[in-house]
Amino acid sequence: MGAQLRVYKRRIRSVTATKKITKAMEMIAASRIVKAQRKVAASTPYATELTRAVTAVATGSNTKHPLTTEADNPARAAVLLITSDRGLAGGYSSNAIKAADRLTERLRGEGKEVDTYIVGRKGVAYYGFRERKVADSWTGFTDSPEYADAKKVAAPLIEAVQTDTAEGGVDELHIVFTEFVSMMTQNPVDNRMLPLSLQEAAQETGAKGEILPLFDFEPSAEDVLDALLPRYVESRIYNALLQAAASEHAARRRAMKSATDNAGELINTLSRLANAARQAEITQEISEIVGGSSALADATAGSDK
Repeated sequence: MGAQLRVYKRRIRSVTATKKITKAMEMIAASRIVKAQRKVAASTPYATELTRAVTAVATGSNTKHPLTTEADNPARAAVLLITSDRGLAGGYSSNAIKAADRLTERLRGEGKEVDTYIVGRKGVAYYGFRERKVADSWTGFTDSPEYADAKKVAAPLIEAVQTDTAEGGVDELHIVFTEFVSMMTQNPVDNRMLPLSLQEAAQETGAKGEILPLFDFEPSAEDVLDALLPRYVESRIYNALLQAAASEHAARRRAMKSATDNAGELINTLSRLANAARQAEITQEISEIVGGSSALADATAGSDK
């Protein structure tokens, strides 16, 4: 019985140590969510105004450009998947990967080849384990992405868009990331970045039905779109990285809170079992003392006779 009690006490110490770790991780994640939300709020106006500028240029000119013009027969698409570098975030990365798999299946069903680009070690490990081809990947900055990281990710994607499909380029550019809705809700979404749909852009910027001003373009509308293309892609990727980072921290905080609560319940259960084992041990010791005392009394009584 004593051995069983020692086992319970050892497990209680182990679970208590784990609870302290998960509680600390929960608090760290909670503190990082606020910073990530601020970055998302700060980056959104720039991305919105840049999209509005692209919409104005595309509406005010008849220039055919990869930024706004759809290919007649799109044959190839690029998909950028954003996951996390670290685990312990519940189903955050797996949900994004599933969304990317659904998008890839849909694009292939439309007869398009798909080139996959991945941000985050979890996505890289998932594709590597299944021996799936990845066009390019980046890791090490999903917790706190900077604009320089977005530029690094955007560079090969912009090059692919500007390259002819016969030479390995793409006709469409899609991005899959986890949108931060609230502390409790984060939704994996897939958005088409290029070519830009003017109707969707108007809805996104709140300019639906708005009459855009007329512009004169110097040196030309095509040159303006060429200059706006990298900035547009970079800003959209940066905003998606920030949203994904906020979602990752929120998912990790929720997962660690659940782990902390479960550890507390397990400690209570083990404490009850330990108390029951200790009570049974005490009862057994009392029974042995009473039995020994009775046997001694009977032996004494027999010797007196």
